[in-house]
Amino acid sequence: MYSSYDLSALAWRVSGWAPYAWQFGKSMELGNSLGAEVPPLAARVPGSVQAALRQAKLLPDWNVALNARHCDWVENRHWLFETHIPSAWTRHPVDARVLLNCLGLDYSGWILLDGKEVGNFRGSFLPHQFDLTPHLAPDRNHHLVIAFDCPPRWLGQFGHTSQMTQWKPRFNYTWDWTARLVQIGIWDQISLDVVGPTRIGDLRLAADWDRQSATGTLSVRTEANVATAGMLLRISLRESEKEIWTTTLPCDGGCLEVSKEHLRVSPWWPNGCGDPQLYTVHCQLCDTHGAVVDQLTRRVGFRHIRWLPCVDAPSAADPWICEINGRPTFLQGVNWTPIRPNFADVTDDQYMDRLRSYQQLGCNVLRVWGGGFMERDIFWENCDELGLLVWQDLPLSSSGVENWPPEDAASIRDLTAITKSYVLRRRHHAALLLWCGGNELQGGLDGAKYGVGKPVQLIHPLIHQLAQVVAQCDPDRRFVASSSSGPRFMADPADVGKGLHWDVHGPWKPYPPYDLPDGWLAYWTRDDALFRSETGCPGASNVDIIQSTAGDLPAFPGDIANPVWRRTHWWIEWPKFAEIHMREPMDMAEYVAWSQARQANALAIAAAACKKRFPKCGGILIWMGHDSFPCTANTSILDFHGRPKPAALALAKVFHSPQG
Repeated sequence: MYSSYDLSALAWRVSGWAPYAWQFGKSMELGNSLGAEVPPLAARVPGSVQAALRQAKLLPDWNVALNARHCDWVENRHWLFETHIPSAWTRHPVDARVLLNCLGLDYSGWILLDGKEVGNFRGSFLPHQFDLTPHLAPDRNHHLVIAFDCPPRWLGQFGHTSQMTQWKPRFNYTWDWTARLVQIGIWDQISLDVVGPTRIGDLRLAADWDRQSATGTLSVRTEANVATAGMLLRISLRESEKEIWTTTLPCDGGCLEVSKEHLRVSPWWPNGCGDPQLYTVHCQLCDTHGAVVDQLTRRVGFRHIRWLPCVDAPSAADPWICEINGRPTFLQGVNWTPIRPNFADVTDDQYMDRLRSYQQLGCNVLRVWGGGFMERDIFWENCDELGLLVWQDLPLSSSGVENWPPEDAASIRDLTAITKSYVLRRRHHAALLLWCGGNELQGGLDGAKYGVGKPVQLIHPLIHQLAQVVAQCDPDRRFVASSSSGPRFMADPADVGKGLHWDVHGPWKPYPPYDLPDGWLAYWTRDDALFRSETGCPGASNVDIIQSTAGDLPAFPGDIANPVWRRTHWWIEWPKFAEIHMREPMDMAEYVAWSQARQANALAIAAAACKKRFPKCGGILIWMGHDSFPCTANTSILDFHGRPKPAALALAKVFHSPQG
């Protein structure tokens, strides 16, 4: 690579148009967009249209009252992000190409350079690359436009999973914990890269740890495009400035593989087990004079993971004891959802704040839920550093009415490409624990093809294909068909002892006859699930959040008749308070205190029971981690501002306690 330029450093503007009206304008120059319904506004890149409009006071704060309903009009316009690329950035040698690389565009549209369409894009989960070389004129600034089409109308929580075949984060369309805010914009890094014919292509790193010899093994496989003979590939492993190992190989193109055993390195451990030690691998392609022509840098951690059967598990059951560096480890953590619905605008500091909170609570694993997205590099880098393992769902989720993954050829093709992209971009991370087909995939096209409540299996044509991609591109990592998985979606107390509860979901609140305190405690004392990848209990947000986001609407009472509470009505337990106390709450503070204490008690009982059963139970993941929207009540353990609810502190005591 000759040079790379970060386009977020440029001045960007965004304008809004009636669909396709911008194609009739005579001028596409910045600040002179004829006929724009929303004239050009300053925009941050990466960033969302919604954030730019809110900054310009053209959208209300969607977190307050019912204001989210006043933001839907944004979805019915075309939005143009525009900037000028300096002429110096596009100068290039004769043998080079100038590539526009966009890691995240949400969701579809067109690329224009100097008023001419040079490409189009569709899909939020794949990076998009455009070769601008044939369209560049020498020694002039170039006008770049990224035009966004109207997004899909509905991908939300309810419907038919087999028909949800437009690849954009589904949670944006409402879920039981967020209002509708369908993001449009540039959500990840965007760069202009000038590349030559000689460069490094695919790079596969595998860092393993051997407990017996207390040494590591590093395997490197790379593909290189070489224009001239006599090139060299230099590979080095470093800890900070200390060089641990280096090798130089002749490279005339094609695939190169090298492995080094008995490296004197320290292992990478998950949070609570030891230090998450990281090392840097430099891969440099050099010419005959030793000058670096192209290079890639990755951080790796040396660790060895095996999956073992739970004690007393049925012989056919999936293995749910995670052995890390020879040590069986109880997996404890939360389900991760996007920090905000406008995730394009989430800062690096916000990522670190949330992740450090989970580290301090004693979590060692996060499940990135399938209704969101894979998360940016900064999330993964921080998880590596903090010792937080990542269970990564692929972008599929249940839909309530029908939860069966699509089987059509186009969807299989699209999800295969997305899965391969996910794996190639993230497989080097020490934090990556496993890949999962998606969230709560079960049943059948008719709701009962394989039995209502029976999770999808590897024989499904799409899931089978995704498993094959993982086996080919990341063979050392586990693939799970769905979360939950095995014979049953949920654990039925009537079937305890029958070997039917492998990885299960639920319950998400105490319910008769398994209510707090005695019934709930009895439920968990008898539990025989091998793993619980979703378990929760609702708890109200803090009083200040409820009051500050009510706007002009009343914050009290907290029942379903109140429109503020009805925004995310699933988790209202006002009637339960009245049933227990035989009266209504006196004020908001009383209800919040009761609700939060109830959540803390319920989750502590569940987590402690699972941990006490280890190694008969491999772990528990709480649904859910944090609020993306200021819910009045939700199953989250961190509130909208990232502050721990009492449930988080109660779980921390369990998570920090010894195993077994």
